[in-house]
Amino acid sequence: MRLTHRVDDIRSRYKAIAPVLDERARRWWAAVEARSLGHGGIECVSEGIGMSRTTIRTGLEELMHGSATSRVRKPGGGRKPLTADDPKLMKDLERLVDPATRGDPSCPLRWTCKSKENLARALRDAGHEVSASTVGRLLNAMGYSLQSIRKSREGTSHPDRNAQFEYIASTVKAFQKRHQPVISVDTKKKELVGEFKNAGREWRPKGSPELARVHDFLSEAVGKAIPYGVYDLTRNEAWVSVGCDHDTPAFAVASIRQWWRTVGR
Repeated sequence: MRLTHRVDDIRSRYKAIAPVLDERARRWWAAVEARSLGHGGIECVSEGIGMSRTTIRTGLEELMHGSATSRVRKPGGGRKPLTADDPKLMKDLERLVDPATRGDPSCPLRWTCKSKENLARALRDAGHEVSASTVGRLLNAMGYSLQSIRKSREGTSHPDRNAQFEYIASTVKAFQKRHQPVISVDTKKKELVGEFKNAGREWRPKGSPELARVHDFLSEAVGKAIPYGVYDLTRNEAWVSVGCDHDTPAFAVASIRQWWRTVGR
């Protein structure tokens, strides 16, 4: 199992049981999880639930020797989170991350391209006392997470890459403020037209499914349908054009033109 999947599973299990655990029980639960994972378990559990590695090691020692301190901290004890003494921290972190995110059509840009270390350095320059580890926990609370790479290479990274995305984000917001259209466009999965099996189900009389060809050979197809999606970020509305041409710039422009004439204007 990959490290990311392990961390996600640990986080999911912890959220389900955390409300009924006191400080000691949380420490023991984390220790049991770390011990069951073997090598690297402490790191996985620490990243998954935000507990320090020292605390997890303490729990492991207690389990090993069969003893624990009798004291359980009362609710409200311990050091307060940084956000309690520094209310501007989350807002400044969001301001730093937001222009550097990209990818989700529901907002101008979405995934982050700045490291925890760079973000922590920028926050310290702004007067906040914060470490890279704390930035990681805050990002996790904001809904960000480490993502494995899905698609490969874009070539070498351009030195102005961050500036480009910041410029795009500011331009999007400026257009939206003036009530001008801002759209995200994308070609969807191409589909063969004919008697072929598609994913999904539909209501039909019991025992009489719709029949399709055994093999999805291109030579048996009537043609190929190419859906081209246009998403209006400001209005949160989507429109799809279905064509039979290849995904060329001409097809893209024609789809955007048709969107404008149909619903955009």
